[in-house]
Amino acid sequence: MGIVTETMARLPVLVPPPTDLPPRVAALRAEVRAFLAQEQAAGAWTPRADVWLSGWDERFTKELGRRGWLGMTIPVEYGGRGASPLDRYVVTEELLAAGAPVAAHWVADRQIGPTLLRFGTEVQRRRFLPGIAAGEVYFGIGMSEPDAGSDLAAVRTRAVQVDGGWELTGTKVWTSGAHHAHAFFALARSAPRDEQNRHAGLSQFIVELDAPGVQVRPIPLLTGAHHFNEVVFDGVFVPDDMVLGEIGAGWRQVTSELAFERSGPERFLSTFPLLTALVGELVASGCTATRELGGLVSRLWTLRRMSLAVAGSLESGEAPELAAAVVKDLGTRYENEVIDVARLLVATPPDPGAEGGYARLLADAVLHAPGFTLRGGTNEVLRGIVARGMGLR
Repeated sequence: MGIVTETMARLPVLVPPPTDLPPRVAALRAEVRAFLAQEQAAGAWTPRADVWLSGWDERFTKELGRRGWLGMTIPVEYGGRGASPLDRYVVTEELLAAGAPVAAHWVADRQIGPTLLRFGTEVQRRRFLPGIAAGEVYFGIGMSEPDAGSDLAAVRTRAVQVDGGWELTGTKVWTSGAHHAHAFFALARSAPRDEQNRHAGLSQFIVELDAPGVQVRPIPLLTGAHHFNEVVFDGVFVPDDMVLGEIGAGWRQVTSELAFERSGPERFLSTFPLLTALVGELVASGCTATRELGGLVSRLWTLRRMSLAVAGSLESGEAPELAAAVVKDLGTRYENEVIDVARLLVATPPDPGAEGGYARLLADAVLHAPGFTLRGGTNEVLRGIVARGMGLR
């Protein structure tokens, strides 16, 4: 027993201490809800599942920017609101719960802005942050590559130093929204691979997607919908002032960035509109199914508490990569289980051709479900990160 206790005492804490939302955010939450209700009443959009991938609506994004609900944590001097991550958490939580179309700004707001504030130069901040906060500049992420999967250390895109900058050659895949985005962060190998330290020699670059030598090729879903892309670099020139952070520090920068990507409410709220519709279907049919629903709601609340704890840690200036990996692993598995329960309890088949309602929400969720546990790192990779962080491997 003593050995077990001693071992547990040496293990790292997987999730930061709980964080409670400050009372001041209640007014902000009410304001966002009123706006969303007004939008829906006007028929501006139909609630959908997995909106942060599929709900591209530039009008809606610009309206959020006009109201100060984008780039909320960006300092006022760069066009933001200078608010806390907890204020931003409340806004994003309400948008996702409502199934609002947030894809256009999602990547830029979630991780590009904070990363530019942490690693970007003054030139880069002045160039991109005001547009992000206004909902007028859209970004993608260039991490994954063919044959590399979630193993970012296997990146093969090359960055060769040339006069005045760097020349990039290689391919990125699963780049959400690249056919609409203005730019993305690209992870590339700027030095020969060292088998003794596979994470060395990686750097990040800000690549404008209309630059000469960039090709954006669609990767359509089985339904024909187009969200993902393959982005090919054929000798793309990136000037020195578009190097993000330090040359050779790409791995450290990317892993800190992933704390923003993996821990937010989108990792367990992609199917929340389906869950609320499921409750409505069950109430209408007289079926309570309290055990199944109770299980889903209690786990949802637990995941929310974990995610809020990470948001509180981010507010303190930390980058809790381990905790973010835990939230992402548990959250995306939960999203799939919402679909399983919905299909078990209600006989209505999914209908991607429906204009809205339960059948359409179910179809959205079913079609997008295979990507839940892949994007942002597969569950297997995330568990490896957790195991390594706990000293178990």
